[in-house]
Amino acid sequence: MSERERDDHSGVETTGHEWDGIKELDNPLPRWWLIVWYACIAFAIVYWVLFPAWPTLNGYTPGILGQSDRVNVANDMKALEAQRGAEGVMLEKASLEQIEKTPNLQAFAMAEGQAIFGNNCAPCHGAGGTGGKGYANLRDDVWLWGGQLADIEQTLKYGIRSGHPLARMSMMPSFGRDGLLKPQEVNDLTEYVVFLSHRAANSAAVARAAPIFAAQCAACHGPEGKGNQAVGAPNLTDSDWLYGSDRKSIHDQIWAAKGGVMPAWIDRLTPAQIKAVAVYVHVNSGGSGQATPVAEAAAPATDNTAAATPAAQ
Repeated sequence: MSERERDDHSGVETTGHEWDGIKELDNPLPRWWLIVWYACIAFAIVYWVLFPAWPTLNGYTPGILGQSDRVNVANDMKALEAQRGAEGVMLEKASLEQIEKTPNLQAFAMAEGQAIFGNNCAPCHGAGGTGGKGYANLRDDVWLWGGQLADIEQTLKYGIRSGHPLARMSMMPSFGRDGLLKPQEVNDLTEYVVFLSHRAANSAAVARAAPIFAAQCAACHGPEGKGNQAVGAPNLTDSDWLYGSDRKSIHDQIWAAKGGVMPAWIDRLTPAQIKAVAVYVHVNSGGSGQATPVAEAAAPATDNTAAATPAAQ
């Protein structure tokens, strides 16, 4: 057996591997590394024996401790449900007004509602409920369908354009795409909506669009463009817009109207959970319920703040 080559500088044997004139030394592994390695092997063997580890044809090896994260989570959920049981029963039996007037019950509803909102509504309305373009802001006092607690609960239960028989329904025509108005008339109507929101607009276009608005849009938005909660038509005279307030956004909405869809939650959440979310949204929006608050509350893709168009959404 031939003797292995030794490095002249260090005196350590080489492995025989060489790259570009550089030879690999055959140094032993550090002792601390070997200790850690052997300890990991020993730990793995003990873990395989004690805990579920190896898959089998019919399941997995359960381990002698019989530990199961699935069972632990199920037990924890049962314990949590038992702990919340009394409050949940009270929440389901109480009216929405009673919940808000009872501090302990309101606190429970707020905590429950926040968790449900985060899991189901935040993807569209945002974690804080402030919404975004095309998604309603649930923190302000501008709402389409009414601002009382009952209005929020109604919208939560049945949704908006959800397909449920009791869903909130409003539909704005696509005046340009469907040929209801000529392109120049859509341009004039855009200027008219800008004028309604108290901004500088082309006076000639506003004059031309006035009879068009009266004929096509006033039935839903009102003669003065202040909207109509009964049909979900937004107020065009304020500074709140769902799809954008610039001329292009207004024109696009008149030309080819958008209409968001909010799911019906009646078959997804319990009555107590719907009440909790209703209270959570109502309280965080100021809880006023005046003039134009609430409705497209706490759920994906709604359409409830003032839209930038001159016809019912």
